[in-house]
Amino acid sequence: MPRIPPLNIAMISTPWFELPPAGYGGTEAMCAALVDGLVELGHQVTVIGVGHNGTLGRFVATYETPQGDHLGSVGPEVVHAARAAGTLASLRPDVIHDHSTAGPLQARRRRAPTVVTAHGPVSGVTGEYYRALGDTVHLVAISRAQQAQAPDILWSGQIYNAVRTADYPYRLRKGRHALFLGRLAADKGVHLAIDAARRADMPILIAGACNDPAERAYVDAEVRPRLGEDARWIGEADHATKLGLLADARCLVFPICWEEPFGMVMVEAMACGTPVVALRRGSVPEIVDDGVTGFICDRPEQLPAALRSVDRLSPQACRERVCNRFDTLNMASAYQTLYRLLAGDRTQPATAVSGGRPRD
Repeated sequence: MPRIPPLNIAMISTPWFELPPAGYGGTEAMCAALVDGLVELGHQVTVIGVGHNGTLGRFVATYETPQGDHLGSVGPEVVHAARAAGTLASLRPDVIHDHSTAGPLQARRRRAPTVVTAHGPVSGVTGEYYRALGDTVHLVAISRAQQAQAPDILWSGQIYNAVRTADYPYRLRKGRHALFLGRLAADKGVHLAIDAARRADMPILIAGACNDPAERAYVDAEVRPRLGEDARWIGEADHATKLGLLADARCLVFPICWEEPFGMVMVEAMACGTPVVALRRGSVPEIVDDGVTGFICDRPEQLPAALRSVDRLSPQACRERVCNRFDTLNMASAYQTLYRLLAGDRTQPATAVSGGRPRD
């Protein structure tokens, strides 16, 4: 049987953070994991990013330093896209996977097909952008919930984000405290996490940063007044600290107040053997196996009872859930299937993958 040749893949990251990011950077973390997974599968991957390379792929930088201090500005995006275009001209890739915002605007002129992962909401201006791109790109959803929010968008598949399970410390014996880990924003429900833990008589640690004025106003109004000996805010956690917090926590509290397309922190917690207590919003029912790897609540009033029951859940079941469904090689294999379809027949729409695995 002839050997299937490896693909030549161009992976365009954002101009904001290195791969992998030192702290915040969900898109960049996913991108780095995907690069390494694809290289392990035998493909040639060239990463177009910023700063220094922390992946297994070949690397070309558009900026010597990450532009995170200018996050949201137009300038770094368009410069990044323009410099990436020059690099692509010399690469002749089979497929381009573009995680930047401005880059996909050039997809119509590219010889190779462009895959775009919808990392955030698909409503509002972002949704209109994806609709305008139309069939010039092959858009991938990160959950079924995200797809359902915009069924009229031309989707090419759905693939879950993932983590390298082996990189997460598995701990069978847990501490006494619950953990909230993420941005201190109103739509993350930090105040609900504190209230629920207090009613469950369970101490809680809050790890995360508030960066913009709206987040700072929310923290001052709703979070600081709730802090105390049983509810401590320890600031933003770097990667090593985050792993320790996730492994030691009795459970992760995820009282999300919006239709978040994919909550990576839930996967990270379960990889450490830590169950998740969450509200039923967005992708939560796709990630958490209710009653096995966590508890899914319909209303905030149900959270305290769920927190009191977490000791019934198995850390091993949490770890296995991630190994079987949300590991890097699951994600890389699914994207590999999509890439091969696109590289093999560029005239047909691709609907190759669903749920992080190739369809039968």
